[in-house]
Amino acid sequence: MSDKAVIKVEGMSCKHCAATVTKAAEGVAGVKKAKVDLKAGTATLTYDGADEVVSAVKAAIAEAGYEV
Repeated sequence: MSDKAVIKVEGMSCKHCAATVTKAAEGVAGVKKAKVDLKAGTATLTYDGADEVVSAVKAAIAEAGYEV
């Protein structure tokens, strides 16, 4: 069974930003899907594995230039 997490992401202002955050999140091992809500400023993750996956996604999003 997959786990879910919602991460608050600041600094997104357009569809390109949302696509960049999605790509960064989905590039982390264990992430099945990332859905970014530009208006809400969130990324909802569906992932398998431990909570370290969420930490890795936060790091990947920060590395892409956004604040988590």
